[in-house]
Amino acid sequence: RQMIAAQGELVAGCCSSRFRHLDSARAATDFIATGALGKLQTLRVRAILPAGPPTGQKPPLWRQSHELNAGGILTNWGCYDMDYLLGITGWAFQPMTVLAQTRPVLPQFTHFVAPGSDADSYYTALILDEEGTALSMERGEFMAAAYDETWQIIGTEGSLTLPVLPAEGNQLIYDKGTKQQGVISEVIWEGDDRHSTMGWRLIEDFATAIRQGRAPLTGIKQSLVIAQITDAIYESAAQGEAVQIT
Repeated sequence: RQMIAAQGELVAGCCSSRFRHLDSARAATDFIATGALGKLQTLRVRAILPAGPPTGQKPPLWRQSHELNAGGILTNWGCYDMDYLLGITGWAFQPMTVLAQTRPVLPQFTHFVAPGSDADSYYTALILDEEGTALSMERGEFMAAAYDETWQIIGTEGSLTLPVLPAEGNQLIYDKGTKQQGVISEVIWEGDDRHSTMGWRLIEDFATAIRQGRAPLTGIKQSLVIAQITDAIYESAAQGEAVQIT
């Protein structure tokens, strides 16, 4: 809020938008803007990373530390998940109610984090907005579970499954609900997303925003929404009940 108040006519941005500079994200943004999904009902991410064998390496002190990192896996990844889902849907989501739970690293996997780590290795959260749209978020690392990473936008007319991470042969899959045939699946985009694209396009967008006097893909006001949701998730988990964002 202090940064917003001090910004004035300056251009300010946030790097949490980097995944939205991928070709697949741009295609998803354009497709959602057509209204083909109908009224959006659920924005969802589930990212579960299983524990592997011990590496023998000394884990970093900051990874799951409230003092050094302001949190754990939510702090590390939450801004990217939220920026992606809220950004490609036009930042229309206005968070209101948050119910969440966090858990520390499992006892059998404490060798993956530094001694004394006190932050989350797993979290799950349900965020509702003023229109009844739900943002469902679940992410964990060093889990006793199989690998699963899914980002999805679900609407009244169809859903879109999204490949957020850069990879070759990424696909955008549109599942359309029809009265005659039920759900019909269609690949609406396919291509290679590269890590390098996120970096230079992010910088290019910011530089162009300065030259043109426009806002970059993610500005400070959008970052405030992400920060509010993050804080509310930790608050709800600590209190054991739903909290409100005003």
